[in-house]
Amino acid sequence: MEPVAPDARIGFIGLGNLGQPMARALLRDGWDVTVADGRSETLDPCVQDGARAAGGPAELAACVVVALAVPDDAAVEQVLCGSDGAPGLLPALARDSVVLVHSTILPDTARRLARQAAERGVGLLDAPVSGGADRALAGELTVMVGGDDAVVRRAGPVLAAVGTDIQHVGPSGAGSAVKLANQLMMFSALAGVHEALDLARAYDVEADTVLAAVATSTGDSWVLRNWGFFDDVAAAYDAGGTPVRERPWSKDLWDVVAAARDAGVDVPVAGLLAQMLAARVEAHTQE
Repeated sequence: MEPVAPDARIGFIGLGNLGQPMARALLRDGWDVTVADGRSETLDPCVQDGARAAGGPAELAACVVVALAVPDDAAVEQVLCGSDGAPGLLPALARDSVVLVHSTILPDTARRLARQAAERGVGLLDAPVSGGADRALAGELTVMVGGDDAVVRRAGPVLAAVGTDIQHVGPSGAGSAVKLANQLMMFSALAGVHEALDLARAYDVEADTVLAAVATSTGDSWVLRNWGFFDDVAAAYDAGGTPVRERPWSKDLWDVVAAARDAGVDVPVAGLLAQMLAARVEAHTQE
């Protein structure tokens, strides 16, 4: 497969907290982008940047690359495979087109969808991202890619427009697995910081004092250095009407537990976090 040409049409489905800035990053990089989302108001910033608005996923069938940043496995499958008698996008795509699944999904889902796509001559990469909305808009995300080498090369120019660190981590499903590993590490640290600040506060030490002291100590972490990041993300989700169950500190942790169960791996820390962290994160935004 040859790399996607610079004049290729790109479709982008799902314009949420990360999807919208990712689509805008593609536009600023000069790509011809058509966007689709169930909420019409999310289309406007992309259209103002030069995107075309599609009435639905089916209108993206002529795109050479279609990127998905929809909430979960069910939404990805609905777009690609259809539901309730409505056709999916996958059968309508041309051979040698590429689907980039930027959503965080289960590794087994990514593997199955990649096989279904390959049967139709379509490449599918699980390509979840990390970095937040600001890095997404700047085109500076980390992208964890699972899939065939040839498909990764074909999609390379598009991936390079949304990320500055493109990590091809293995075959189909590997990108999803690495993203879930990242989420477990990150949310374990987040829970630890919350409890650590509670402990210090009980002894009359303010949060800013703890954060400053630990920044050059062994307890340092990305979460600590970006304290307040999740408050901002939660506020953006509130503004966009995203339910708590679809937010990463809820949905992704349950995905970790589900993926571990499928693989026969014990993850007691993830199980505990899945039950308690979402409430803690949401409560902190109200403080």
